[in-house]
Amino acid sequence: MKVQATGLLYLLAPIFLVIAAIQVAQAAPGDYANRHLLAQTNEIAAAVENGSVNDGSLVIVDVRPKEAYDAGHIPGAVHLEADDVVDPNSHVAGDLLPPSVLASMLANRGIGKTTQVVLYDDRGGFHASRLFWMLEYFGHRRASVLNGGFPKWQAEGRAVSTEVPRVTPQPFAITETARRAADADWLLDRRDDSNVVVIDVRPTKLFNKGHIPWAQNIPWAQNLTEDGTLRPADALLAHFAERGVTPDRNIAVHCQNGKAAAHSYFTLRLLGFPRVRSYDRSWAEWDSAPELPKAKAG
Repeated sequence: MKVQATGLLYLLAPIFLVIAAIQVAQAAPGDYANRHLLAQTNEIAAAVENGSVNDGSLVIVDVRPKEAYDAGHIPGAVHLEADDVVDPNSHVAGDLLPPSVLASMLANRGIGKTTQVVLYDDRGGFHASRLFWMLEYFGHRRASVLNGGFPKWQAEGRAVSTEVPRVTPQPFAITETARRAADADWLLDRRDDSNVVVIDVRPTKLFNKGHIPWAQNIPWAQNLTEDGTLRPADALLAHFAERGVTPDRNIAVHCQNGKAAAHSYFTLRLLGFPRVRSYDRSWAEWDSAPELPKAKAG
């Protein structure tokens, strides 16, 4: 029975991808196919006002440095700095802590598997997106990133607090989602697969100094407008399509150490791309492995 079900899913997979592509194509101009992944400041302000933050259904996470959080944050927000999830003892820069440790971090901030989580920073989602990817990889399905982050919140004159909220720990059991992650072997095995696109989201200057030979450079900062909010959906879809990045393809993103890659991962997920994964160890691992192929501009 299990074999039959697996075979059926294999046969239906192309149909699911076609449906996903149609959904992306049919999204209204300027609209995101997965718009629930992008929280808006007015929505969060309403949640703060009606007292639904930290009531067991919604947790707001400030991923800025501790001193910035202490100076003022969205009322009710808990703190989890972006680098708190990084393993300082790993030989790969930026590598994540063991899953069991990360699960405890999330649980102690009131995040359970069904908790709605809103993440924000002050860099256009650069750091918040890493935690978004991490949550999706761990099997969490109710995370979003605040559009414009704390700068937009402040610019709108919204309430700010220095109070650290009390939270009730929640159980967080990790269910790793393999289809959301890539490793070096996964990339190597698919180097000649025309249905796979590898995107290096680092600045072009770094890409030119060294990169995966079959990767293309689409810097993550191009996802944003000048005010740090996400570009409209139609503009982003055209931006990626010009580079052959379309919803029907299998996409892997990477950067230097997993942070910037997650921003483009989040952006593509927001647009409704169904097959997106992050090579979280990124160039930090690839560049340090002498047996892995590398290229330079020119």
